[in-house]
Amino acid sequence: MKKALLIIGTAVIAAAVLAVNLIPDDGDEPEEVFVPAATVSDRIEYFASHGWETEEISEKPVTIPSVFSQAYEEYARIQDKQGLPLRRYSGRQGELYIFKVKNYRPENRDMLAELIVCDDIAVASMVYSEDGETIRMPVQ
Repeated sequence: MKKALLIIGTAVIAAAVLAVNLIPDDGDEPEEVFVPAATVSDRIEYFASHGWETEEISEKPVTIPSVFSQAYEEYARIQDKQGLPLRRYSGRQGELYIFKVKNYRPENRDMLAELIVCDDIAVASMVYSEDGETIRMPVQ
């Protein structure tokens, strides 16, 4: 009987620890970082500092929404966890730079990386599969 209670008690504690670890903690975001991104070499160095070999392939102007949709809010949470200041730039104009990732091809999928730049600093970044949906991950 004592053995059964010990096993049940251990299982309850393990489940509680697992549940606590699954609850997002908004206090876990790192402090905001300043990432210079005025030049191509700045932008490539940003990705290289996280282990990504990239080649810039395109750029286009973007407007960061003033009010985030649900999808954009998820994107903003990724930026929060990376310490990038996307939220501070809501409603502002910027440039979206797209890069080909040269050193990572999971399941033979081509990967892209993006960097949104405002006022010559990186405010958002992500790595994703070329289809835009299969794989999506933070740079860090």
